[in-house]
Amino acid sequence: MAALLLAAASGSAIVADPGAPVTVERQYQADEADQGVASDGTHFYAIDNNRIGKYRIADGEKVAEWQGDPEKFPHINSCTVVAAELVCAASNYPAVPQSSSVEVFSLEPLAHVRSIALDKTPGSLTVMDRHDGHWWAVFANYDERGSPQGQDHHDTYLVRYSDTFQEDGRWSFPAAVLDRFAPSSCSGASWSDRNVLLVSGHDKPEIYKMALPEQGTELVHVATLPVSTHGQAIDLDPSRSDSLWSIDRKTRTVVVNKIDSND
Repeated sequence: MAALLLAAASGSAIVADPGAPVTVERQYQADEADQGVASDGTHFYAIDNNRIGKYRIADGEKVAEWQGDPEKFPHINSCTVVAAELVCAASNYPAVPQSSSVEVFSLEPLAHVRSIALDKTPGSLTVMDRHDGHWWAVFANYDERGSPQGQDHHDTYLVRYSDTFQEDGRWSFPAAVLDRFAPSSCSGASWSDRNVLLVSGHDKPEIYKMALPEQGTELVHVATLPVSTHGQAIDLDPSRSDSLWSIDRKTRTVVVNKIDSND
């Protein structure tokens, strides 16, 4: 923790310890594992653009599924469990003008319950998380498609919202992390209980540990953690601080990664 605070104060990045890599604890097959995964501690939720599969962690058995109209749900990207609901980041990617919404599902039964449209966003919504009494969102832009003219992966932002989704803070990502995102952007992020934001891109087998700066509006890159999966949305398990969920979209595999609980 002292190292994290030092990084936040200096603005420098701390290189990950190659002797302590992230390890794979468990793997599951899930046909919906194309965009991301979330966990409630008992079940995991494999996420595709317009469908979600609910699986039991104990044995990997699918227990429920939801299928949405692809015209109404063109791109659900990531989800996280908040209380008794699955809260998901959604957009109309790759269409422009960009439009984003928060899609909310009940856990039992797995069903869509409401949509929250977001106004005047700086990109396509890829992340929605709950931490420290606020909603936290990541908005993405891309080099090749899905972004307004003149915007690209450099235009990736972390935005803090009030309970009523009024913006009350915005941060940019440092060049070292943006370079790793290119030509895409941030696909996943999850706050730890130690105020560290774990971030994933779209393609590289890496997790970026980020911290809010003490001054200014650029996030601090604390470390880069190697993982076996290649990008897409992630989620920290709410019942285990050392378990990070991720997916390998090529093989439709859901992975439980064991990480340092101090992260």
